[in-house]
Amino acid sequence: MLGRRNAMQLLAALPVTAALGLPAGCASDADPAAAWRRPGHGERDVRRWALAHAILAPNPHNRQPWLVQLPGDDAIVLRPDLSRLLPETDPFDRQIAIGCGAFLELLAMAAAERGHRAEIELWPDGEPRPRLDGRAVAHVRLVPDPGAPKHPLFAHALARRTNRLEYDGARPVEPAALASLASAGRASVRAGVTAEPSRVARLRSIVARGYRVECETPGPYRENVDAMRIGAAEIAEHRDGINLSGPAIEIGRLTGLVTREAFLRPGSFAAGAFARSGEPWVRSSMAFAWLTTPGNTRRDQIEAGRAYLHLNLLATRAGLAMQPWSQCLQEYPAMEPVFRDVHGALGAAPPERVQMLVRLGHADAVPPAPRRGLGEHVVA
Repeated sequence: MLGRRNAMQLLAALPVTAALGLPAGCASDADPAAAWRRPGHGERDVRRWALAHAILAPNPHNRQPWLVQLPGDDAIVLRPDLSRLLPETDPFDRQIAIGCGAFLELLAMAAAERGHRAEIELWPDGEPRPRLDGRAVAHVRLVPDPGAPKHPLFAHALARRTNRLEYDGARPVEPAALASLASAGRASVRAGVTAEPSRVARLRSIVARGYRVECETPGPYRENVDAMRIGAAEIAEHRDGINLSGPAIEIGRLTGLVTREAFLRPGSFAAGAFARSGEPWVRSSMAFAWLTTPGNTRRDQIEAGRAYLHLNLLATRAGLAMQPWSQCLQEYPAMEPVFRDVHGALGAAPPERVQMLVRLGHADAVPPAPRRGLGEHVVA
């Protein structure tokens, strides 16, 4: 085994993003990405087949905050999993609601593949404020409809990724690809895009500030650390969260350099690496895209999530890498100045709300994020 000093030298010599565990193979008997392979295979109930795809939707911190009930033979009730909220970084559960919107959109796309129309009633018992509670996000009924149009973006659902690699700084985002993302907007959601150098530079500066604020604010920083899954064994056990994997992480875990406690210890190697990890992401952001709603109702948030799924799938179809920059849009007090600046930079005047902001570029492909199986989301 490497000594502590040699292990530190090895980890310090690696790029920060590699040390923080960009996705790599997970040496475990449990396959944390099994849900991505042939989702719904063998399911006779069209609801379960569609749900097996819906659980692959993007969501904050990969928390997968979904619980579903299957009353009768054609209905689905979607509720938030209140044990998987993010009260520090998402104090009003806005991001969780956006994740539920992405879930519902992918559910509807999957149902159409099986000749069913998804009739979705949002917030049937009212919109919960200021936090989500046990009330249903949606009642869904799958209606047989052989004429229901299949969505062309569904073909890219299993290839969709959040890509946290450093992007190719010598390769700009093609204008046609960028223009295609503007079609992600819906009736109540406006999509914006830019690769204009001065505007990209301004947004890089803002999102870098947001990342620093999150690293320097104790509650949100601890919430990020608590969501980490460090090494192959934890990833396979939990199949959610922020995954840190690869040989360097395993060495760091065994030597005590990369542990949850180390991340929380001021001045430690792990804490410093986390604080620096955003630097290559910022400087390699070649373009940005964002989604704005006219207000910030729960329905606005759901619609933003549905539009975000389209945005992510459009990027996948265009061969683009994408990563959300959520920090500068969060609502805790320390982030307020950055929040104001990013809204000003994107031309969103109150009561308008920027719901999603993502960086774009080109990068190597990454594996799918871990997912819990369908059985862990279905409740009686």
